[in-house]
Amino acid sequence: MSTPPAGEAAGEHPDELPDVAPRLRELRRHRRLTLETAAARAGLSPAHLSRLETGRRQPSLPMLLSLARIYGTTVSELLGEMPPERDPIVRAGRMEPVEADGWTYHQAGGPGRAMQPLRLQVPYGAQGDLVRVHPGEEWLYVLEGRLRLTLGDAVHVLDPGDSAHFDSLTPHRIAAAGPEGTELLFVHTLLQSPAAELCLGGGAHRR
Repeated sequence: MSTPPAGEAAGEHPDELPDVAPRLRELRRHRRLTLETAAARAGLSPAHLSRLETGRRQPSLPMLLSLARIYGTTVSELLGEMPPERDPIVRAGRMEPVEADGWTYHQAGGPGRAMQPLRLQVPYGAQGDLVRVHPGEEWLYVLEGRLRLTLGDAVHVLDPGDSAHFDSLTPHRIAAAGPEGTELLFVHTLLQSPAAELCLGGGAHRR
């Protein structure tokens, strides 16, 4: 039985993913990053990134996510998938609601973009104890009701017209502050996260 080359684990054979090597090299050079700088930002060694760029090793999905963020693109584009033509207008009638763990989401932006705007309806008592931590930024604006926003150890109560903008690596909780619930506009920059899987818990389903 032959032994795989050193450093090449199962699941990293070239025929498992499209050849992303030329695209990785092209994007790094376009961003004017040295191999050492790009590797450090991605948490890789320069030798490992060099092997990815020459096709001697295939990247895992976490590596692709990290490199896509560094190079300002998406995993789909790294893999050579052509994005569909995007309509810049989102009509109210096309905002099909998605329900997940008591919250109702109305997607207010185009799919497949790095910035995802949503309109959220948050009932009182739903997901109030769920702490979230993930890469990206979040911005929210309260439309109706009162919102309790916990950022780390600080608790803030927001009224209609109030907004917040924070790094979502800060542990945070979002909950309605009153029995009437709350409705808000919400924008996040987490890549590759459709509304139904918005890092806000499982169990999502369309109405």
